[in-house]
Amino acid sequence: MNKPTNDAPFHERNDDDLLTLDDVAAILTTSPNTVRWWRQQGKGPEFFKIGRRLYTTVGDLRTWIRKQRLAARPVIEQPKAV
Repeated sequence: MNKPTNDAPFHERNDDDLLTLDDVAAILTTSPNTVRWWRQQGKGPEFFKIGRRLYTTVGDLRTWIRKQRLAARPVIEQPKAV
């Protein structure tokens, strides 16, 4: 029997799977309030509404994580001073 998608680890989920704000907070090991703050400031992953609930996709979250990782280290390193 297959496990439901919600029980699958993040790395095994399909890019189109939906995540709630609480799911994102759990994956990023931060509080839901922090994710809400990032969203309000325009710094967090993209969310959209279905009815009154906020969702993002696994693919969008992976893209945001990748951008954060790349922003943390320069693509081209500065030459070292001699």
